[in-house]
Amino acid sequence: MVQENGVPVGMKHYPAEFKADAVALYRSRPGATIKSVAGDLGVNTETLRNWIRAADGRRPGAHSTPPATSQAGGEAVQTELAAARKRIRELEEERDILRKAARYFATETRW
Repeated sequence: MVQENGVPVGMKHYPAEFKADAVALYRSRPGATIKSVAGDLGVNTETLRNWIRAADGRRPGAHSTPPATSQAGGEAVQTELAAARKRIRELEEERDILRKAARYFATETRW
């Protein structure tokens, strides 16, 4: 693969916050597939899968189960998950508003 500045061409770099939000979004949608969430976000399926594995404390490509958490750690995880879900709802509302505005302005510019 051709490299530019030491980075393979075609590889995108995502901020850590985006990765964390993507993992939280996947986890907040019971029954959602990695493929469907990745498609919604516009990222590669394997990229999202790797972020989920990394969030679970596993190496990308590893197929083991995530480490067990203590009860106190579980409560902290639940609190963090609730906050992430709330943030996801806010972001989804903002996205929906922007989509509606874009549609509105797109129709206004057509003559």
